[in-house]
Amino acid sequence: MDIIANILIGVVALLHFGFLYLEMFLWDKPRGMRSFNMTKEFAKQSKTLAMNQGLYNGFLAAGLLWSYFAGEPAKIFFLSCVIIAGVFGAQTVSKRIFFIQAVPAILALVLLLVA
Repeated sequence: MDIIANILIGVVALLHFGFLYLEMFLWDKPRGMRSFNMTKEFAKQSKTLAMNQGLYNGFLAAGLLWSYFAGEPAKIFFLSCVIIAGVFGAQTVSKRIFFIQAVPAILALVLLLVA
């Protein structure tokens, strides 16, 4: 179980590096606008906010990678942060966020705690 939990933590970290890339570099590009269902005008107006959001996603990803060396409390902390962010995003932006962001972190946390 521990190996599967660690693999899932890596997947969650990779997802968040992907979110960083989408939000910081592709936000106002066709792929970014398609991913977030935005108009060119809205993407242009919200680009700096998205870059800030992308940076935070990068911090979550970096924390998850660091947690491999820091141990289980760090894994629990960063997975919990991802879950909270996913639940908040689902409540405030789109229900899809829960499934894309929170569910993988929930699975990793459950496997981590039962291992």
